[in-house]
Amino acid sequence: MLNQRLLRNLDVILIGVTALLVLISLVIIGSATHINTPSEDRYWFVQRQGLFAVANIFIVFVMLNFDYKSLERVSGFLYILNLVMLLAVMFVGHSALGAQRWIQLGPISLQPSEFSKIIMIISLAQILDKRAGKLNSFKEIIPVFIYVGIPFILVLKQPDLGTSLVFLAILFGMIFVAGVSLRHLAAIVGVGIAFLPIFWHFLKDYQKKRLTVFIDPNVDPLGSGYHIIQSKIAIGSGMLFGKGLFNGTQSQLNFLPENHTDFIFAVIGEELGFIGASLILLLYLILLYRGIKISGEARDNFGTLLAAGITSMIAFHLLVNVGMTAGIMPVTGIPLPLMSYGVSALTTNLISIGILLNIYMRRQKILF
Repeated sequence: MLNQRLLRNLDVILIGVTALLVLISLVIIGSATHINTPSEDRYWFVQRQGLFAVANIFIVFVMLNFDYKSLERVSGFLYILNLVMLLAVMFVGHSALGAQRWIQLGPISLQPSEFSKIIMIISLAQILDKRAGKLNSFKEIIPVFIYVGIPFILVLKQPDLGTSLVFLAILFGMIFVAGVSLRHLAAIVGVGIAFLPIFWHFLKDYQKKRLTVFIDPNVDPLGSGYHIIQSKIAIGSGMLFGKGLFNGTQSQLNFLPENHTDFIFAVIGEELGFIGASLILLLYLILLYRGIKISGEARDNFGTLLAAGITSMIAFHLLVNVGMTAGIMPVTGIPLPLMSYGVSALTTNLISIGILLNIYMRRQKILF
């Protein structure tokens, strides 16, 4: 069991914000799905998400009993496991919505690329911990990019452009905290921009279409642009106070695709309005603030890097998902943290929160 002095160091604000977001998500998922499922299974999605939320809370509690530094010792094993899982998807995974990203384990479909995010943060933190303060030459930086580049390519091959971009957000957030030279960082970004035309040729046709309709959704209003158009209609129609829970027309009448997963923020905008959406965004800002604070107060570099990676991941998810539903970002299939329906994403997010709590409660050396 946890030491009483450690328990007193728990971040109650982070716990409270996380609990609120999960509870709100269950209500929104119920609102988004109840009308389009048979009466006997009307709240199947809510029950399933709630069940896994409870299971993950138990996992987080178990995690708190172990010092987060133990993750550093197994980071190499986790990195290899990550590559094995991503390779397994290519050979034994099953496809959905044009991508091969899932592995079926009995009644549960797991998405290894979701778990690979947190594994990437842990293993990258261990690598950067050794290089902290030394990232002032390309000789030190390039091996780090290769280290992240291998799982990045495997995820991109699924294809899963959204998750592969999350890897980049994690990488840049963590190397910035690790002390990379801004001059080198600018050079890397410049090279990346220069290679964008080449990168374009490696995208699937549907991915190119998504980027094209981002500029003008009306180019294909009944195809690739349909999601963005319906999402903007939903958010706009919510106006200031929204239409009320279970009363949204775009989501309830099935105009809005993926309304309980990638486009759940559009449901929030339609049913809770600008006020409700703003309050939920405020909860996310508090969560990100706690992540930054935990990173700054960690007792060692490894903890600082872990918290920075997790905060970068959540911030990128939030920025891209909300931007996507509002039509100011391309559609990339990135879920809203702790809000979108999905067992793998929920597990990854709650484990990430558990690691943040672990770092914060052990920010001071405690004598036993």
